[in-house]
Amino acid sequence: MNKRRLLLSSLAVTLGLGTLALAQTPALKKGLKITLLPKNINNPYNVIETRGGLDAAKEIGAVAKVVGPSDAGASSQVSYINTAIAQRQDALILAANDANALLPYLKRAMQSGVKVVTMDSDTAPEGRTLFINQANSEGIGRAQVQLVGKLTGYKGDIAILSATPNATNQNTWIKWMQEELKLPKYKDMKLVKIAYGNDDDQKSFTEMQGLIQAYPNLKGVISPTTVGISAGARYLSTSPLKGKVMLTGLGTPNQMRQFVKDGTVTAFQLWNPGDVGYLATYAAAALASKQITGKTGETFMAGKLGKYTIGKNGEIVLGPPYTFDKANIDKFDF
Repeated sequence: MNKRRLLLSSLAVTLGLGTLALAQTPALKKGLKITLLPKNINNPYNVIETRGGLDAAKEIGAVAKVVGPSDAGASSQVSYINTAIAQRQDALILAANDANALLPYLKRAMQSGVKVVTMDSDTAPEGRTLFINQANSEGIGRAQVQLVGKLTGYKGDIAILSATPNATNQNTWIKWMQEELKLPKYKDMKLVKIAYGNDDDQKSFTEMQGLIQAYPNLKGVISPTTVGISAGARYLSTSPLKGKVMLTGLGTPNQMRQFVKDGTVTAFQLWNPGDVGYLATYAAAALASKQITGKTGETFMAGKLGKYTIGKNGEIVLGPPYTFDKANIDKFDF
């Protein structure tokens, strides 16, 4: 066999193997049944998040629905998990209200063939196959402290207005906030209180009021929850301390726009929650279609968001948080 024939033969084999590899990657199944279960159904953040999931489902021809409780209690999510099992859903995507309380029900779901993906707030790894994280947890926590430090001139008392005491994402971020505060540049700042508004608007409003009254030297508040930051801003907007106590945290541009423009809030952060739900739906569909199994290093395509790689413990990171302020907030609509 001459060199030319040998080269052509090798090329044919290579092309053939490539074609075979492509053929072995299954397409996304049509008509997949997907349930989206947010922390609570009326939370503005969760509404945007699940809307992104529904958009992705429409793109891939899946049948998706959003169900959930009106409160953010872990036990309130149990009946919806059981219903997903009974209805033989192909996938369940949930933002967990507790890392451990839902495990028996989620394990039962997986044993029955339902693919479980968490988004935004995780369970213990044994309760799901994949976790869609908005951004690196350490990065979020540290970025929040870096921003409040900049806003306060790195001096004075600060507080945290969180969601529920058991919210996995909140507690992880707070841990990294506390680590960041140990750095020398924060030596003149003191974390005086971690308050909990339970992701309830009125409760968060009252907690913000309590922080202002209890700590006269308060210079900054971090509220890493969209419900908390908007309720806190509403209180501050009519307070004599408007513009003096620096409120920041995680919020959506649409809910925070008026507070940025009237000077109540200088800057805050977030990612696009719609992209979290969108990515979670593509990940769940890839699992249900057997494109991926959840192993570290596996990759899949997520529509307009492009290619993603599964990290350690099934974690997939959407991307870094973004800082919104008066100069850029009108460029966003969500």
